[in-house]
Amino acid sequence: MGVWKSKNRHKYLLQYHTIFVCKYRKKLLVLKEISDYIKQFSYEMCTKSNIIIKYMETDKDHIHYMIETEPTISISKVVNLIKSYTTYHIWKKHTECLKNHFWKEHTF
Repeated sequence: MGVWKSKNRHKYLLQYHTIFVCKYRKKLLVLKEISDYIKQFSYEMCTKSNIIIKYMETDKDHIHYMIETEPTISISKVVNLIKSYTTYHIWKKHTECLKNHFWKEHTF
């Protein structure tokens, strides 16, 4: 379990387990280079936004995140930030293997 944090006379511990699935369940994360880039860009974006990634694991067509945030940051904003940041940077580096979409619209 995590450690409770204090801020403005409140104690909180917000941890989310999210799963991002590739569009049409394509096996895009089999390529080690792409999965490593996604991990790198996810950590980059989260350090800028005061979000902590506790755990992150990739499979062939999806990635698991255990994310810890503050109460001021909604989970929908976190999902939007991670998806947009990783997609933008992956497209810049690997346009040949990615067509129109990378992530599926919904998150589990």
